[in-house]
Amino acid sequence: MPKLPCLLWVVAALLAGCASLPPNAPIKVRVLAINDFHGHLRPSASGLRIHDPARPGESLRVAAGGAERLATVVTELRQKHPNHIFVAAGDLVGASPLLSSLFHDEPTVDALGLMQLELSAVGNHEFDEGWQELLRLQHGGCHPRDGCKGPAPFTGARFQYLAASTVNTATGKTLLPAYVIKRFEGIPVAFIGLTLEGTPGLVMAESVVGIEFRDEAETVNQLVPELRAQGIEAIVVLIHEGGTPTGNYNECPGISGPIVDIVTTLDKAVDVVVSGHTAHAYNCRIDGRLVTSADKYGTVVTAIDLLLDPQSSDISHAVADNVIVHSDGAKDPRLTHLIEQYDALSAALAKRAVGRIGADLTLARNRAGESALGQVVADAHLAGTRIAGAELAFMNPYGLRASLARPVDGELHYEDLFSVQPFQTNLITLTLSGAQILEILEQQWRGPSPNGSVLQVSDGFSYRWDGRRPLGQRVIIDSMNLHGQIIDLKNDYKVTANAFLAGGGDNFPQFREGRDARTGVMDVDALEQYIKDNPSLVPGPLDRIERLD
Repeated sequence: MPKLPCLLWVVAALLAGCASLPPNAPIKVRVLAINDFHGHLRPSASGLRIHDPARPGESLRVAAGGAERLATVVTELRQKHPNHIFVAAGDLVGASPLLSSLFHDEPTVDALGLMQLELSAVGNHEFDEGWQELLRLQHGGCHPRDGCKGPAPFTGARFQYLAASTVNTATGKTLLPAYVIKRFEGIPVAFIGLTLEGTPGLVMAESVVGIEFRDEAETVNQLVPELRAQGIEAIVVLIHEGGTPTGNYNECPGISGPIVDIVTTLDKAVDVVVSGHTAHAYNCRIDGRLVTSADKYGTVVTAIDLLLDPQSSDISHAVADNVIVHSDGAKDPRLTHLIEQYDALSAALAKRAVGRIGADLTLARNRAGESALGQVVADAHLAGTRIAGAELAFMNPYGLRASLARPVDGELHYEDLFSVQPFQTNLITLTLSGAQILEILEQQWRGPSPNGSVLQVSDGFSYRWDGRRPLGQRVIIDSMNLHGQIIDLKNDYKVTANAFLAGGGDNFPQFREGRDARTGVMDVDALEQYIKDNPSLVPGPLDRIERLD
């Protein structure tokens, strides 16, 4: 400020009895962020994995998450911050526990509304029931098939979903708004929301018919001139895509994955990126910009503190802190009341006894890619479709959403099984040649996951693979064995997969070439029957898949 006008202002202020100087200090703004909540109204048994401070190189599980505690932490983090906003990076719903899924995730949408969530990117799981259902969650109304099942009419989300890169091909317009402008003491900040471009490979094909998912960075870069024409310099991106860090939950000594390339391609006008999808917690600087993620299931809230420069209207400084939502913290009574209402409506199904297990069946995978739970689920799917002639079954690992812990009395309830397989997907039995089975196995390492997506296989099928070999040649062909017989590449076999996988989901397009498709029971129903037929199940040896390198 020029010296003479400033001096005149000081004199005038003193004459008026005012002791303060012109308000030219930066404006403080707090952005609170979550991602990948997945309808976990109650704390997940998985909690949050962090580095163990007492044992270098080891990790420990912290009990964390749950809507009641999340709401309390969000409220606490808002205190003393008059300029604030609560946002999310997608996958708030979908793959949810029974308490939310039974009501098509209406409880979760209402819960986040009570927490005063304002904006969220659309994640791939928001499309689990189709884009029309996403619009219903946004705008309200009864479910078209199941009607109104909640304690009150569903009026839709109190927050706004954003989908800048998701376009309705019939209209050429975005399915939902591309961005929202929020003003803090007169300074505008743009929040752009994006779904990952690879969404069509992660959902049922019919869920996204008529929808196009565009390149994330290109979408943002095309919006920058439009925003600047409105006098907007401060830009925050909410994106449902992420990376894999090497550090602890609140640091970032190294990160890999799609988010790195996206951020480095973004226009320099973008100041902050709130990410998700990979379900990790990190606090990074990529290409000079703050990039954050808050784990999953509400275990972490990211508190981002911004300084807005009144002169440039841009973000002059940005720092973040990943705050753990400890499960033993205070509960927000509003959320407790909401959960109790839905508990009463779901208890008969949720608490139905379904059988017993003799030990924990976990998702922990060995070096070859097998898990105890994956084996049991694949075996259950095979058993449930033998009537269709199934000879082997494949299960996509990311379709398993929780380990199956043995209760104290060993007795499982339906909600326990549903937490493992929450997608309510039919099993499909296809005819595939041995050569097609080989191609499916090779596709395990062609998707976006840096560690591959090794399918869980049913009892009686085995093979070996070598990670040192090039893509497309990793499976040892003559090691593919079914009940003691080497798989003949020219012979046909009956193979079971869930409908998502059978439709080419999780980047396994070869399944779409299957013939003579026969629709069977629901996946969770097959698991329930298998547990009933095999009381006191315990983990078997993880020896169906062998890794040679």
